[in-house]
Amino acid sequence: MEVHIDPSLYEVIPYLKIGVIHYDNITVGDSPQMLKGRLQLFQENAYFELEDKNVTDYEEIKEWRAIFKKLGKDPNRYRHSAEALYRRVKKQNYLPPLNSATDLNNFFSLQYKIPLGIYDKDQIRGDVELRKGRAEEQYEGLNGRKNNAENLLVTADDEGPFGSPFVDSSRTAVTPKTTNALQIVYLSPKIELHNAQKLVESLASMFTHINGGKARNDILAQTN
Repeated sequence: MEVHIDPSLYEVIPYLKIGVIHYDNITVGDSPQMLKGRLQLFQENAYFELEDKNVTDYEEIKEWRAIFKKLGKDPNRYRHSAEALYRRVKKQNYLPPLNSATDLNNFFSLQYKIPLGIYDKDQIRGDVELRKGRAEEQYEGLNGRKNNAENLLVTADDEGPFGSPFVDSSRTAVTPKTTNALQIVYLSPKIELHNAQKLVESLASMFTHINGGKARNDILAQTN
């Protein structure tokens, strides 16, 4: 399975950087108590930090709001997933544990204040392209709604969009039956490439420490 970025995206977002992590032979189950505790503690600490600031004060969250706007998607109506998580935390509507893959994905998103997607690789059809959503494209999301993909940065396969920094699809959702997964890391455009590589390697290492299996990763970015 190849993952690539539509070159036309670089015309709008020249410094776009995407981390791609392939996981093979993983075991998804209940999160260990260590992860549940860290996720809860992180949310509680973030809540107190947010008493004196707005969610949109965070630089990384502002950057992805700006990307949505550049692509033609209203960031006030379509809030990227990291911003949505922080808005939940600000209301003390903390995330309940779901499974060891999803919980880690949410923890990473909160820790780095960037959107991430995690997908069951065996439900993906063909190669994967990150591109701008087309007119009338929709996908069934984990939010329980048909989501309008037009002008949204989407992750798509042969059947169409299955994810985005807004919300992921139910078609490729990770479950306890998942043994192979694809993680998409929507990095801060300002991050240096060597720091992006370290961050993605760190995510992959923690993921396999908890879920087992093997990981291989890459950074997609414009080369010239």
